[in-house]
Amino acid sequence: MLKFRHFFRLIRIFRILKRHGLNDVVRALRPQNPVNRFLGGERKPLRPELGRRIRLALEDLGPIFVKFGQALSTRPDLLPPDIASELAKLQDKVPPFSNQLARETVEAAFEQSVDDIFKTFETEPLASASIAQVHAAQLKDDTEVVVKILRPGVELVIEKDLDVLGALAELANRYWPDIRRLKPRDVVEDYSRTIRDELDFMREAANGAQLKRNWADSHILELPEIYFDYCHTNVMVMERVYGIPVSDVEALNAANVNLKTLAERGVEIFFTQVFKHNFFHADMHPGNIFVNVSDPEDPRYISIDFGIVGTLDPSDQRYLAGNLLAFFHRDYRKVSQLHVDSGWVPAGTRVDEFESAIRTVCEPIFDKPLKDISFGQFLVRLFSTARRFNMEVQPQLVLLQKTLLNIEGLGRQLYPDLDLWETAKPFLEDWMAEKASGKELMSRFKDALPELATSFNDAPMLLTRLIQQVSDGTFSVAVATPNLEALQAEQRASDRRRTAAIAGAGFLIAAAVLAGTGYPHAWVSSASALTGVFLLWRSRT
Repeated sequence: MLKFRHFFRLIRIFRILKRHGLNDVVRALRPQNPVNRFLGGERKPLRPELGRRIRLALEDLGPIFVKFGQALSTRPDLLPPDIASELAKLQDKVPPFSNQLARETVEAAFEQSVDDIFKTFETEPLASASIAQVHAAQLKDDTEVVVKILRPGVELVIEKDLDVLGALAELANRYWPDIRRLKPRDVVEDYSRTIRDELDFMREAANGAQLKRNWADSHILELPEIYFDYCHTNVMVMERVYGIPVSDVEALNAANVNLKTLAERGVEIFFTQVFKHNFFHADMHPGNIFVNVSDPEDPRYISIDFGIVGTLDPSDQRYLAGNLLAFFHRDYRKVSQLHVDSGWVPAGTRVDEFESAIRTVCEPIFDKPLKDISFGQFLVRLFSTARRFNMEVQPQLVLLQKTLLNIEGLGRQLYPDLDLWETAKPFLEDWMAEKASGKELMSRFKDALPELATSFNDAPMLLTRLIQQVSDGTFSVAVATPNLEALQAEQRASDRRRTAAIAGAGFLIAAAVLAGTGYPHAWVSSASALTGVFLLWRSRT
């Protein structure tokens, strides 16, 4: 729960929420709570433009809450679409910290002066956000770079506000029934992990290097070079890239960029990262993507900011691809069975009931032309339906869903007639065919050969040891029965209940006999009866 030193921060949050007319949030506490009485006022009905008022309140609350709102905007499975859309407008822009402080941070990280590290270091930052700001610079060999510097003291600010967010989630979960289904504590916990990872620039540098290696021979995606000799946990140096921001459609049109090709390549990049590389950039919002327009008919994406990446278990890859292809063919029975086989829903789920629920949700969707169907919203509906059948939240799928929504939204902003399904279907069919091919089987067998060879080499020694144990009489077989201890405990409990029942019945009989014979001490009969009742009660619990 909330620490005392954060109490006044919580009061300020409630006042800001109240100022923006978010009375339901302010009234999340019970009316008799002293904090709620301190805030005063009667509960008022929610006014229109709820999403806009939430966005303005988060902007007033500060950068950490802005980033939290941005994270929530990628969870349309949790929020109404209008609110998610409004939160997507949040801008993570804060005043820059001083050039002197930036230089001191770099010098402390590398234990030498900025002038010894760089040929030039720009005083004014290129960009400033809540966690870091970026300066342009040149290495001694004239290489143009950008220097990303963690905002000094931001770790303490983040930890304090994460504590407050956690406390708010706990209060909302306890006192606001309508929001419990949104799992506020889980959302805050997921966000906390993500933002803490973003504080480690060595992690981000490693992610960037891996992505660049994966796309080394690509003609559709460019990634900046990471200079590890100049990277630290709070400082990262990478190649400076130039391009048009992907959200600047007017500039792209002025450059005569083929927007249809550009939009389709965004989809290709997503599916390649998810299924072929199994390592995907999970923060592909417009601020992190630029376009190389040197050849307008052959536009190439440029991606930056690698703090958040995602991967999938191979089984999740197969089941996800199988699910999507089954949907292409409206084979809802297969979709249902795949969910059970993958473990996404409990093994005892009635496949026929699940199939019926999915058909009810999806048939109205597929009644439209494919180009008018949102791939991302389709996944949202699918996962929402599955949760009715006790599907647990799959963090890796949520991250993927968020990325797909970003890519699809970006693609249709560039080219409104983008048919993501038409682009994705042949890719998924080829990938599934490749996974089922003899070539893939031989590849996996080849990867396993070193381990198999080691096992064969060890076989004579293991056999000799087994024979020696049998000869010495020390050989034994351990039978693993995971539920044996539980069964034994239940048996012991059953024995105790049986004993209690017998004893309880005995005391009741004794009480009846004593009462019937007119035994002079009535309290003995009463005590015996009470003891009997108590023991019988215990025998049932």
